Amino acid sequence: MSDMLKLQKKIFAKLAKPTLAAVATVTKDGKPWARYVMVYADKDLNIAFSTFKGSRKVSHLRKNSDVHVLCGATTVKGTKAYLQIQGKARISTDPKVKRAHWNPGLKAYFSGPSDPNYVVVLVQPSQIEYQSMKAMGPEVWDAKAAVKAKKAAAKKPAKKKAAKKRK
Repeated sequence: MSDMLKLQKKIFAKLAKPTLAAVATVTKDGKPWARYVMVYADKDLNIAFSTFKGSRKVSHLRKNSDVHVLCGATTVKGTKAYLQIQGKARISTDPKVKRAHWNPGLKAYFSGPSDPNYVVVLVQPSQIEYQSMKAMGPEVWDAKAAVKAKKAAAKKPAKKKAAKKRK
């Protein structure tokens, strides 16, 4: 397994379950604006969180889809690593997406997955820095490099099977 795919697994371990994160968007004046949300990701590191359709973050994202997500640190002593994520966000009102991301904890804010005020923000990361508290600099996951590494890993088993057939 390539170093990029190993790093992707480490990052996913930090994002597999909902985790508190600061998400920064860009205001209409071009200034950064951060707030806390609960984020989670799939194995391909596609990140999601829920919010109100009329929120400031949605207004910011409609004008500029650039986001920065910071998560992983809960205490100074207990933190082993944290993530800095750069990416592009899109707002989904698709009923299938809303149902797929719905969880019972959202009942405190929305009537259900069909609530018109409930939207899902999907973040496609371009770069993720994994900063271990034991290291001086971060390990950097890059979306384009990860795609190449995944394709290369998929080709290896095919080559091994072909070599076995020749024997």
